[in-house]
Amino acid sequence: MTNEQFMFTVTLRLDDVTYDIIKQHAQADNRPLSNYIETATLRYIEEIDYVDDFEMENILYNENLMRFLEKGSA
Repeated sequence: MTNEQFMFTVTLRLDDVTYDIIKQHAQADNRPLSNYIETATLRYIEEIDYVDDFEMENILYNENLMRFLEKGSA
């Protein structure tokens, strides 16, 4: 069995101001533009998917939300 990864080509349309901003950041990180966009996107996704301790505590102590979640998972 192999752990072969597939790479995909994505076309992205950017206005010139956005392109220049991203390009400057990629150059500052000494990365190719495509790698910078990939890395920045993955970091953003990790950040929004992460639940910190404060947020988790609020979720766990919200009785109405927990009943709703438990009902939805049944």
